Amino acid sequence: MRRRAPLPPSPLPQRAGIDPVRLRLPADPDGAWPDLGSYLAAHYAGGPGAAAIAGLLTAGRVLGPGGRVLRAEDPYEAGAYLWFHRDLPAEPAVPFAIRVVHRDPHLLVVDKPHFLATTPRGSHITQTALARLRAELDLPQLSPVHRLDRLTAGLVMFSIRPADRGAYQLLFQQRQVHKEYEALARHDPQLALPRTVRSRIEKTRGVIAAAEVPGGEPNAESLVELIATRGGLGRYRLTPHTGRTHQLRVHMNGLGLPILGDPVYPQVTDPAPDDYRRPLQLLARVLAFTDPVTGAVHRFESGLALQAWDDLPGWESGPGS
Repeated sequence: MRRRAPLPPSPLPQRAGIDPVRLRLPADPDGAWPDLGSYLAAHYAGGPGAAAIAGLLTAGRVLGPGGRVLRAEDPYEAGAYLWFHRDLPAEPAVPFAIRVVHRDPHLLVVDKPHFLATTPRGSHITQTALARLRAELDLPQLSPVHRLDRLTAGLVMFSIRPADRGAYQLLFQQRQVHKEYEALARHDPQLALPRTVRSRIEKTRGVIAAAEVPGGEPNAESLVELIATRGGLGRYRLTPHTGRTHQLRVHMNGLGLPILGDPVYPQVTDPAPDDYRRPLQLLARVLAFTDPVTGAVHRFESGLALQAWDDLPGWESGPGS
């Protein structure tokens, strides 16, 4: 198999833990773009990006290999690379710390707080676990091995060296990581537990909620166990055997036990993005696996707690209750 040529190094450092945009200019067999500016204007046409890239070119903030400043009038060079940093809108700071659970030369495991996205996406860019950890720990090559929903708290794994990332990702792809979650929902004494829930879950692009679809081959499986009760509240251990989007939230809702604080199930609400009063009561509690790089047998447990267990009166009404 023919190896790909290595990418040229970026002439721009990360900014707040965010890599610069890297763009490779495509082939131009018809000579449609006489210069760089005309290509970029066409590439970003139809949105605010066209004006933004024009401004970056004028300001000398678009760079080629070796840090050469590129201008709009420069000739178009098919196959060439360029780099630039977008101007990002200000994001409300998520006011919760990320706790390091484990760090060695290869692997970083942290407790991600509620409301913090794992990786940059949509309107969450710098206020993400990846960006903050890169900056706070001075680990510019840090990369995610898997992800947690922004609203879910608990254990997340990152690869410190790019060369190790594939081995850790393969653990999840081959289901060689034992995962346990903890959730709080109402207690239904009529519901027989433990039970294994199997169903088909489908997620439509652009629709926030996933749905269980009757019929068809199940693609999602979760073990649901009741481990304690208090004041009408149940504390549940959830063990997913698959990893569909929102799987545990969908399965609990399907049992008539929507997780406390869930703004999507059973119905979509729209809390303010900086309203941190009612976090989703779902926690990635345990990760256990054999390290594919070092051979060490790991079992990590979150040090976080779900606040509704000790603060039930404040959770008696509202989304997901």
